[in-house]
Amino acid sequence: MLAIFRQVYMNPFLVSVKEIRLLSKWFSSTAMRGLCRELWIPVPWGHVAAKAWGSPDGRPVLCLHGWADNANSFDRLIPLLPDDFQYVVPDFPGHGISSHRPPGIPYYITEYILDVRRITENLNWKKFTILGHSMGGNVGGLFCSIFPEMVDKLILLDSYGFLPLTKHTQVEQLKKAFDDLIKLEKEQGSPRVYTPDTALKRLLQGNGSLSEESGRLLLQRGSREVPGGIVFTRDLRINLPSPVRISIDQCLQFQKNVRAAVLLILAENGLTKDEKMKPDCPPYNLLVEGYRNVVKKFQLEKVEGTHHVHLTEPERVAGIISDFLKMNVTSRL
Repeated sequence: MLAIFRQVYMNPFLVSVKEIRLLSKWFSSTAMRGLCRELWIPVPWGHVAAKAWGSPDGRPVLCLHGWADNANSFDRLIPLLPDDFQYVVPDFPGHGISSHRPPGIPYYITEYILDVRRITENLNWKKFTILGHSMGGNVGGLFCSIFPEMVDKLILLDSYGFLPLTKHTQVEQLKKAFDDLIKLEKEQGSPRVYTPDTALKRLLQGNGSLSEESGRLLLQRGSREVPGGIVFTRDLRINLPSPVRISIDQCLQFQKNVRAAVLLILAENGLTKDEKMKPDCPPYNLLVEGYRNVVKKFQLEKVEGTHHVHLTEPERVAGIISDFLKMNVTSRL
């Protein structure tokens, strides 16, 4: 990449269109204050790709993106956060440019929790903060309850940290997850090829909370060029329902183990557009009350914006997150 940069500086007329595109992607993944760098973390089936921002000596923050997103999800937020922290943003396996899981292995939330453990073990992090959006927040909440001694703060972006399933649907959930996996394995062929414009249109149709600008940013890391156009890099198996879901009673039991200070940020036009997911309606009112009773510090904030407010309008959450990051907390362990 630096060789391309030097060529642009010396003689820009000799730079190819492809090299210009690569350089554009590289510049788009830099912070307003300094550059981010790529990390490649080994796992038994390949690698987890991650972006690292800030000082390597800063207090560590692990940023976990939502379902079907990638590490670029935090590109517009992190430059607005305190620069004396170290931010590491992985692509979950099957997302972005991380390796897909081996054939026949589905994507369960329990496996994502193990991914976080592998990542932090590789980074040699003993104590850190989790900043999680949507699915990333649910992974973070469960991680905090399983490894409470490792996490000092949990910041949830339009996520409650747990996603309960009603008891009477457990059997149906298991059956659908297994049936859908078998069906996909029979039908899965070559990935569909899109033009850049049609890929963006497809992405925006599937996620109404993204702006066109934020959609393009996610596509930079979530697609790759092939003859005739581009393909999405995400593994189709991430679209399958997880058979591993727990009831509200089980969520509350897990929640009792959380020792981190918790910041819950809900977007007005995000999850709570669904009446069933409002913080004062069951079962989520029980989770909110649980945080108030269990953790030493709990803060609930509501902001204007969509489910991806941290990406589309990051200034609406950056100040709240920055203050929480800088806050001193005493562990209850």
